Amino acid sequence: MSLCRSIVHFNPPPLQRLNTSTLLFPNRPRNFCKFTALSLPAPLSSVSSSSSMDTPPEGYRRNVGICLISPSKKIFSASRLDIPDAWQMPQGGIDENEDPKSAAIRELKEETGVTSANIVAEAPYWLTYDFPPDVREKLNRQWGSDWKGQAQKWFLLKFTGKDDEVNLLGDGTEKPEFGQWSWMSPQELVDHAVDFKKPVYSEVLKVFSPYLQ
Repeated sequence: MSLCRSIVHFNPPPLQRLNTSTLLFPNRPRNFCKFTALSLPAPLSSVSSSSSMDTPPEGYRRNVGICLISPSKKIFSASRLDIPDAWQMPQGGIDENEDPKSAAIRELKEETGVTSANIVAEAPYWLTYDFPPDVREKLNRQWGSDWKGQAQKWFLLKFTGKDDEVNLLGDGTEKPEFGQWSWMSPQELVDHAVDFKKPVYSEVLKVFSPYLQ
């Protein structure tokens, strides 16, 4: 992670294995998901794309997103330590001169500890989202930048390991970002994302839909 993506500095408590499936999904069976152990809701913004695979739109921070799917075609999602009720797929900044595909593999390992995964597909264009004003102010002050938002290249990866490989402490190279994780359906994933990421998530799931059925 070349840049810190946390909006609020947070000293996390020890990670615990929690079963909050009845809290998140009260109508689901109790064995629906397993847990170990982005920002505040904002007005819905439209999603935009760039037709070039190589050049993201100007004014946006280059970023990768990782849609990690299980053999049963559920999607990995995790809650941020700084905002526990918001869930997201792994993502992170692309280092200078770094290939987006390499960045996706690196970020997945840094944030989840997962290395048993194969890249299956790549979104053919960049997707962008704008930061809400308060988030933009905090992040740009923290980064010393003036990004309008993030331009993301998304990758679909198939998880080939066991659930106990997931380690939200990551690979130890960066501070942990997540407190809990779950395999979710596409609709559950969108429902539990922060509002300003929902359009991008919906587009990502549309692009990767042939692999989710």
